[in-house]
Parts: sequence; C-alpha cells; structure tokens
Amino acid sequence: MTEPETHPYEPELSAEVAARRRGLRTGWTTGTCASAAAKAAAIGLVTGRVPDDVEVGLPGGTRARFPVLQSGPLSGPPAVAVVVKDAGDDPDCTDGAHMTATVDWRATGQEHELVAGPGIGTITKPGLGLPVGTPAINPVPRRMILAALGEVPGLAGPGVPGRAVRVVFSVPGGAAMAAKTSNERLGILGGISILGTTGIVRPFSTAAYRASVVQQVDVAAAQGERHMVLSTGARSEQAAMAVFAGLDPVCFVEVGDFTGIALRRCAAAGMARASVVAMVGKITKLAAGVMMTHWHRTAVDTELLEAVARECGAPELVVAAATETATARHFFEVCLATGVLAPLERLCQLAVATCRTHVRNQLSIDVLMVDFEGSAVVARA
Repeated sequence: MTEPETHPYEPELSAEVAARRRGLRTGWTTGTCASAAAKAAAIGLVTGRVPDDVEVGLPGGTRARFPVLQSGPLSGPPAVAVVVKDAGDDPDCTDGAHMTATVDWRATGQEHELVAGPGIGTITKPGLGLPVGTPAINPVPRRMILAALGEVPGLAGPGVPGRAVRVVFSVPGGAAMAAKTSNERLGILGGISILGTTGIVRPFSTAAYRASVVQQVDVAAAQGERHMVLSTGARSEQAAMAVFAGLDPVCFVEVGDFTGIALRRCAAAGMARASVVAMVGKITKLAAGVMMTHWHRTAVDTELLEAVARECGAPELVVAAATETATARHFFEVCLATGVLAPLERLCQLAVATCRTHVRNQLSIDVLMVDFEGSAVVARA
C-alpha cells in the first residue's frame, strides 16, 4: 500500500476519541501473520517438525510470538503452517483469516520465491508499486517475510548465503474476504492482499483508510485516467456511478472524510478533473473551507447556511430552517419541500471555490449534492 503524503489536514485525535480508543485491543496485520506462518513452515522443512509457536520481528524493532496451527512432525516436504489473524478490535474483514504458508525447497535459484496461492490476490494493473502478475504482497511485509526466513538456520537471509525456498501463501475464503475490499477495483484479483507498514493493526485506523484513498488515486493515474470521482460514502458513490456511468470503475473513490487529501493527491498525480459527490452536510463543511469533514472534528456551520439562504433571497421559512437544528439535513429537507434549491446550489459553488483553492487551481473541480438515498442529484456547480 502506498504511504500517505504528509498534509496539513492530517487529523489529530481529539481527547474524546483518543480516550475511547485507549481501551481497544490492537491486532496483527496480514503481513505479520504471513511472516510468522512462513517462518514456522520453514522451520518444519529444515527440522522435520513445525513448531507450536514462532517469534518474528516487526518493522519497529520489537518482536511478537504467535501460536501455530498444524504444528508437529512432518512426514515429508512440503511443510505447512497456519497462523490465525487477530485484528484486535478493528472491524477488519480479514480478522480470523487462516494465513497459510506452504514451504518447499527451490530446485533452482538462490533467492526465496513468494507465491500467491488460493485466497491471495495477484496484481493485474499498474499503479500499486508492484509488478503486474506478482502476488499482492506489499514491500514492508515482503521484507518481514524474507527477514523471518533468514532467521531459520540454513536458509538464505538478507546478505546471508543459504538454501532458498518456495513459499506459497493461501487463505481459505480469501476471495470472499477480498470482495468486501477495494481490491477488485484496484486490479488485485483472486483474494486478499498481504499488507502492513508497522505489523500492527490499530483499531479504526484513519491512517490506513487515508492511505487506501491515496492508493486508489495512484492506480487510476497509472492507468492513464484523468477524471476522478470522489464520493463521501456508499450512497453518494451509488449516485456518482449513475451520473458518470461511462467512467472506468477505477475512477471512483469512496474518500470518506478525506476529501482534501484525495483532491491534493489527484492534483499531484496529474489528474485534470475531480468531481466531488456528497450530501449536504459534507458539502456545507467544504463550503466553509473544512477539508477534513469528520463529525467529531467539526460541526456544520449553521450560520453559513443562514447567510447563504439570505444571499439567495430564500423565504423566511428556509432561512429559519438553517439554525433550527445542529445538522444540515433539516435545512436540506425544507429547501426541497419548498422547491427553493438556490441555497443548495450556492453551497455547491462555495465548495467548488474552496476545493480549487485547496489544490491551488491545479484541477478542474465540480461538486454534486445528492439526496439521502443516493438516488438523485439535487444541486451541482
């Protein structure tokens, strides 16, 4: 996975959110589990017995120990070991995955070979930083796996001569897990990816989501696409795909709260146009210049809604609706009920202006406001 760029809008956890997270368990990445399974199977290949547990190093210099399934004596090669992924309290679709490593000696070659078996994805499109046709094993996990293999006596390691092995990774049910991710859209087919930059899964990681957004923009750019459609959720993406039906699916990114990050990445990647598709609350925040739109960080500016309504000459019923609640939805619904759409269109215009400023006018930007069912575009600019 591509590392996210440094950006002034990178969110800091509020005291409230930080306190809520302190009681949550961390977990282990697929990369860490793959390195543990590979090392355990390699030990079995060398010694004739797969160990009951195994220790591996993490990128930060610490070490962790994992229980191993299918441990015990071998009747002969290949050796197989399984490490079950524990994602802690993160809602990770790969939690409980049986990361399986099947290890055998290489007939030729001096370097270890890492292979995607059933349930592990294969790269089919450029832009992910990995060669097309290779397993979806990102650079940090690859280094972890090779380092873990190098700790097994007799095997080759970084800068250390020794015998080379072929490691086939597989995950039962991995293809079904991958269907819940953006892998297929990114051109990673056949299963999940072996990921992780720290080896540790931190619950509800905004950094991981942010990095995923950046990665999707990079993949589209690598395929020569020049128009990205940024939606803030599943329903807004549904509407976006209907409006821009002619675009390749790789052009659609569900950016969540990271609209600003996505826009900056679009500009950096050489995109010509970005279309932001969202509901009234997110667009109101963009109109106010807020590029990180999480509800914990910023409230809707109801005074802005009131000012926009007055600027557009809206009737007093609409003006009053702006400040009657703390959300933008009531204002939106009153605008629709009265047929007064000019304030909603003005919010889109203001959002376009702030988004263009955010990217220093390096992108053509349009903003589309959709209803709460994701079934219709109500206003645009």
